[in-house]
Amino acid sequence: MRILVTRPREDAKSLTALLSGQGFDVIEAPLLDIVYQDGPDLDVTGVQAILLTSANGVRAFAQRCSDRSLLVLCVGDATAREAKTEHFQLVKSACGDVETLTALITSECKPDAGALLHPAGTDVAGDLGTGLKTAGYTYRREVLYTAVKATRLPDEVLKALKLKELGGVLLYSPRTAAAFVKLLAKAERGGDLNTVTAYCLSQAVADELTDLHWAAIKIAAKPNQDALLALL
Repeated sequence: MRILVTRPREDAKSLTALLSGQGFDVIEAPLLDIVYQDGPDLDVTGVQAILLTSANGVRAFAQRCSDRSLLVLCVGDATAREAKTEHFQLVKSACGDVETLTALITSECKPDAGALLHPAGTDVAGDLGTGLKTAGYTYRREVLYTAVKATRLPDEVLKALKLKELGGVLLYSPRTAAAFVKLLAKAERGGDLNTVTAYCLSQAVADELTDLHWAAIKIAAKPNQDALLALL
């Protein structure tokens, strides 16, 4: 099956290698370009834990903090793997979403033990801060990168849609799904999806796609990459 990978470039490389090794014909079309913000090392004085909700957040934080001994609490396994790749020593995974991450935080951290630092982008999926603040935690969000949307779909993707060669598209976030729908409309290819299955990381991702006529929309049993790829 020919499948479209829409992840940012850094994440797409490993995913493409994995899928190609399983016999899939992969087209890469990153719908978001990650632009990291330069600056001095972050002040982590008094911080008891780092909260990471994406691999991009890991990379951005790693560029701006040399301390690898901090407790790092990650939303899921993929984010945790990236944190370990960046040599953080104490990494734990919530294996899920913002809700499971919040549960992990409250089990690992005490409100009076120090601040919680959340390195993030300009746009964040889910509201991590409100619940933590209500529970008495000091929550500090640092914007370290911007996700810039693609302005058009590559010609290879448009051709594959026109010729009915594309079997599926992997979508990891509501923002990516919305961007894909917008670019389809811009290219006047929204009607070419009747042979394409949308593979979605969550219901929130699928909700962005309901106005189009897909062969099918499938949702991962759990919001992680292993569950998503199990749909293929």
